[in-house]
Amino acid sequence: MVDTNSVLGYATPLVASPGERVSFHLSSRTMSECEVAVVRVRCGDPDPAGPGLRLHPMRSDVDGIRRLRFQPLRPGSFALIPDRLPMPLLGSFGFGCFLWPTWPSKGESEPGAVQTVAARVGADGSGWRLEIGPDGYLRLSLRRVDGYAATAVALKPLREREWVFVAARYDEGGAMVLDQVSLDPQGGRDATCSVAVSAPGDANWRATGPLTLGARCAGQEGGRPLTTDHFNGKIDRPRLVSAALGVGELRALCEAVDPKPNAPGLIGAWDFSAGIGTDRVRDRSANRLDGRLYNLPARGVTGANWDGSSHSWQARPDHYGAVHFHDDDMADAGWEPDFALDLPADWPSGFYALRMTGTGPEGAPVESHVGFFVRAPLGRAKAPVAFVASTATFLAYANSALRLDQIHAESMLEGLIQLSLDDCYIAEHRELGLSTYDTHSDGSGWIYSTALRPILNMRPRANTFNYVNDTHVLDWLEEKGFAYDVITDEDIHRHGTAVLAQYRCVITGSHPEYYSREMWDAFDAYQSAGGRHMYLGGNGFYWRIAWSPEMPSAIEVRRDVSGVRTWEGEPGEAHHSFTGEFAGLWRQNGRPPQRLVGVGFDAQVFDRSAWYRRLPASHDPRAAFIFEGIGADERIGDFGLRNGGAAGLEIDRAEPTLGSPPSLLRVATADRIGYGGLPSPEEFRTAHRGLDGEQNANVRADMVFFPTAGGGGVFATGSIAWACALSCRGYDNNVSRITENVLRRFLDPAPFAGF
Repeated sequence: MVDTNSVLGYATPLVASPGERVSFHLSSRTMSECEVAVVRVRCGDPDPAGPGLRLHPMRSDVDGIRRLRFQPLRPGSFALIPDRLPMPLLGSFGFGCFLWPTWPSKGESEPGAVQTVAARVGADGSGWRLEIGPDGYLRLSLRRVDGYAATAVALKPLREREWVFVAARYDEGGAMVLDQVSLDPQGGRDATCSVAVSAPGDANWRATGPLTLGARCAGQEGGRPLTTDHFNGKIDRPRLVSAALGVGELRALCEAVDPKPNAPGLIGAWDFSAGIGTDRVRDRSANRLDGRLYNLPARGVTGANWDGSSHSWQARPDHYGAVHFHDDDMADAGWEPDFALDLPADWPSGFYALRMTGTGPEGAPVESHVGFFVRAPLGRAKAPVAFVASTATFLAYANSALRLDQIHAESMLEGLIQLSLDDCYIAEHRELGLSTYDTHSDGSGWIYSTALRPILNMRPRANTFNYVNDTHVLDWLEEKGFAYDVITDEDIHRHGTAVLAQYRCVITGSHPEYYSREMWDAFDAYQSAGGRHMYLGGNGFYWRIAWSPEMPSAIEVRRDVSGVRTWEGEPGEAHHSFTGEFAGLWRQNGRPPQRLVGVGFDAQVFDRSAWYRRLPASHDPRAAFIFEGIGADERIGDFGLRNGGAAGLEIDRAEPTLGSPPSLLRVATADRIGYGGLPSPEEFRTAHRGLDGEQNANVRADMVFFPTAGGGGVFATGSIAWACALSCRGYDNNVSRITENVLRRFLDPAPFAGF
């Protein structure tokens, strides 16, 4: 087997135009050098039953032998308040906040068994730490410059996912006091306690050092803070004062969302409800000790004072004054670039990769890739057809560990899981950061995903979903001689309809599942202005996402109690932090996919794929162009690389009650799905035995066509598996023929008439 992970990396930016620069950030634990070459990806699927890997070398200035080094990944989120006056002057102090721990008792065997709530520690180790021990007990530790240390340990353990108010204070007179107060002490939840211990009268710990929340600072590396002992859970309204205030006084300061800036002794009053869409932390005290969040902890999350009266942080920001930190958050690997490529002006757009080859441990051959995308120059189309790289979906699934973590995976697949080397690597190296289908170490869902880290399933040889499946469409376009440009989801989001309007026809691939409002609006406007759209996939336009306005190639996904989901967010947390928009399904947002492309997601079917049969509407003269060369009773797609058929994995159907247009022609259907076809949760109200694809007529994949305003049109196949049937039988098959018939007609400027 080819070793795909002995050298890893990522590209910045993920998407670039000819003439722009792409930097490559590489790392290897085991190799000192490798040979690199840039390739344009025609097909990234090594399956010998299909076209196989088709990677075209592109001569570039970066080709050749490159030295490698190891660059570590440092997961875990935290807030850092830089060290500046008046913090260095603190002697006596008090710190208070509301705390919602999600994994308080990690145990000694777990990495990072100690969890830091707040700390100010100098380079010599002196300072103070408020932390949770491996046993789940809160403790306050003080260490002098001379090494003398004192610790106060709470008398009761913290309870998982229960709010407490915590107060820690030190008096230069020689006392340390630690308090925790349960906000809901009923039913055995009460963890309220107070403990006082003697401490040195002169702490002498005034060495410089930042204040950190959610982790302990252990120094600097490459201009970035080095942290350890990361916290899992929420911190709400942290306050720091220059006196050993009593628990009641500290709590009053923390209860006040906007305390008086000149309150006596107030050093810092950090308000996480301000700037929720950013990584900035605002201090409402007169000292303006503002800070920054690292590695994208969750914002726009409910605080200790949330009462359910509003579910939007924009409506009641005062109820969303918390940040949820995780010890495995990963937004930016922070690796140094190893070299950069200035993209030649004559390079065509496409899926690209940096190929890295060499010899790995024990002489194993290494072939790894860093995926990136070359878009057509914005505003200067090079071809009449555009293929949309579904970069939002690629990011949503980035480094998915579902095949390993999902307890019902083999039941869903009706077979044993075959693990790839990438699967095994993810199992051992979760510091890469997982997908928005996975859960953090504390059980909460991943809501952010970025491209500033190695992504194992967005490159050639990846697992057979999304990226690899989409390259089958690219392969088919090249085999058939169609000139095409590649544009990306992020281009459409940031530049709108103008990106699409320059093309006669736009193709979305096998699984364009994740869409922002801006992307949806752009496609709607394009179609309404006469554009032609071929949707060659399934489960498209399903989840509403947000792109970060500040961080490139970073998305946010919130899941509530609808849709096919592997986790559910906390109550009150269904609005994106990046934009404030309600998340969830587009169907919940009043825009079912049927309104845009005629069909919408109805079922998953992972055990086998089915074939289509023609319907009466396929003989309508207006649909004749679709079926040229196709027999009236011909089975369409009774073959394919994904479970033996063209209708499978995830499938869509037309539904007038959800907005399928009145002029829509339902020309073919795959309705013999079998018992492995199970409807998505929003498709049924009550559970009963007749839901599966053997008994449920709504579990099906529909092929549809409808005209749009201005002479445009939309064609949809309603199946992820369609793309992976195009190359079968040497591209001489009815899936390929129908796709070619439609594309040739969509490139014909003659308007669609007769509707």
